[in-house]
Amino acid sequence: MAEQADQRDGETSPARVAIASEAERDCASPSSEEFWQAESAAAGESESLVRKLARAAETLSARAVRGIIFGPSQKAIELAGIASLPAAFLSEGDGKGPGLAAAEFTLRREATLQPVILEGRRIGFLYEDHSGRHCVLNGVGPAHPEASPEQQTEEVFLRMEQALKSAGMDFSAVYRTWFFLDHILDWYDRFNEVRNRFFQSRGIYERLVPASTGVGVGNAAGWALAGSLLAARFRSPAQVTAVGSPLQCPALEYGSSFSRAVKIESPGWRRLVVSGTASIAQDGRTLRAGETRGQIEHTLEVVRAILQAQEMDWDCAVRGIAYLKHSTDLPVWEETRKERGLERAPFITVKSDICRDDLLFELELDAARPI
Repeated sequence: MAEQADQRDGETSPARVAIASEAERDCASPSSEEFWQAESAAAGESESLVRKLARAAETLSARAVRGIIFGPSQKAIELAGIASLPAAFLSEGDGKGPGLAAAEFTLRREATLQPVILEGRRIGFLYEDHSGRHCVLNGVGPAHPEASPEQQTEEVFLRMEQALKSAGMDFSAVYRTWFFLDHILDWYDRFNEVRNRFFQSRGIYERLVPASTGVGVGNAAGWALAGSLLAARFRSPAQVTAVGSPLQCPALEYGSSFSRAVKIESPGWRRLVVSGTASIAQDGRTLRAGETRGQIEHTLEVVRAILQAQEMDWDCAVRGIAYLKHSTDLPVWEETRKERGLERAPFITVKSDICRDDLLFELELDAARPI
């Protein structure tokens, strides 16, 4: 999402990506071992999504290292466990309309995966490839779900840090985070305060501030929030840098700790990880309040400007998630996608609250291209 505080702004072989109920398309990945598999479906069909994704992993002779399942039934959760699919199990926001079932997994092939265990529970994987040593954490929750949301947030950061330490890393290796907050509109500012303090205490502002998404959805465990992350120690000469948005101010200017995007450049490839992005003006105001189409159009302009500034465009997108506050606005999103030639873009669509009550849409994506 475009994470904002109160009234401020908030990989070289084909990968098979299934887009909603549409046809599959090929897309490129800057690693011959990495694939993204995603599916969307009607509410109540999450079991079929898990089965499809498990079959995809088997067909590709790959294993899932990161996953998100939105709107899972208990049966889907059980199936994911049986299939050893690591995932954050999320519900939906409080907006209008029915829920939207969707799932996305990152699959790895030709890699030895070492489980990351925290207090007896597998929460991620550690692996190495030609680019470096990687750690993926999925759906990390608090130790004490009865505690206040702020205390739970502190625990999530500390547990992430503990898991990274077991992998021989610290938070300076993190380049992408996701935070899924239950009832986000009630306490997003307080979440930001906790994150800011943690980043200050760990010296993150002097290093790389990760790209991030923060949206409002519940989770199967009943926690106030669930967090996921990507971290890596890349081998030289790879470079990892924060990237700004040509049409938005840096989020750090108003105290929200995320970069608009992070670029990973390695020999022959450029990868761009774009944070959740919403309809926010250069001065931090919400643009086109109450206008779903207007917000979608502006968000697409902002994201495309970020891509073009890095010599990319929509055809470089390899994965993405569109967040709709109201699932009743799905036809507007689908129509706008079609008008922009994005109907086959590798995005799944889910229902979630955004970090401001007047924001109706948000988009995150990863892109890659040879250089």
